Amino acid sequence: MINSAEFTERLQKVIDFYSETASSFAEKIGVQRSSISHILSGRNKPSLDFVMKVLHAYPEVELYWLMNGKGNFPSETKILESPNSNFSKTNTKAKLSFGDSDSHSNTNSEIEKIVIFYKDGTFKSYTP
Repeated sequence: MINSAEFTERLQKVIDFYSETASSFAEKIGVQRSSISHILSGRNKPSLDFVMKVLHAYPEVELYWLMNGKGNFPSETKILESPNSNFSKTNTKAKLSFGDSDSHSNTNSEIEKIVIFYKDGTFKSYTP
């Protein structure tokens, strides 16, 4: 059985992680803003449709973590993919290979932050 209060905390963590407002989050997953407000306030429980919309819009969110709090967020098993991307995740410490670039030769360093810039001027920031 889902603990609504804990689900609400995890949902808020997702919203905060992506620096979204309740309105922008609602728009991205395709629900009314009032749906987000009612879930966050504890008035309503999330429907399966709501949960699936979150997972579809934010692939780094794991179902088991969102529902039960077990697992990781953001998901360490999801690979960031983009048609124009030439990097790949090689392990859970987020070592990245940037083709033939020698701009960072120390392979024992840990990644502090990854920022992806999109052609429309938006960006997403990921912190391991």
